[in-house]
Amino acid sequence: MKTIAFAAALAVAAVSAPAFAQDHAGHAPAAAAAGKLSVETTPIGDIIKNEKAKAALEAAVPQIPQFYDQIATMTLAQIAPMSQGALDDAKLKELQAKFDEIK
Repeated sequence: MKTIAFAAALAVAAVSAPAFAQDHAGHAPAAAAAGKLSVETTPIGDIIKNEKAKAALEAAVPQIPQFYDQIATMTLAQIAPMSQGALDDAKLKELQAKFDEIK
């Protein structure tokens, strides 16, 4: 049942993504320049280009791969409120720690 709720939330997120858009102009270039992955600023489409980051994300949220095409331009922090608990603050912190370990 959680998977259905998560799917519905992500579908709504994909449709309403422009409503949640924020100006991260000052954040993303700094993260990209340093090569750092961030749950706050790195789009999911960029996270999954890194095999280690993709593996960590899929281990933490096994149902997420089916939504990559819908949420690729969003960050993990942006989809967290709509994930029905699949991505809570603790999981975001855990993922960030794993991303920080990736060279």
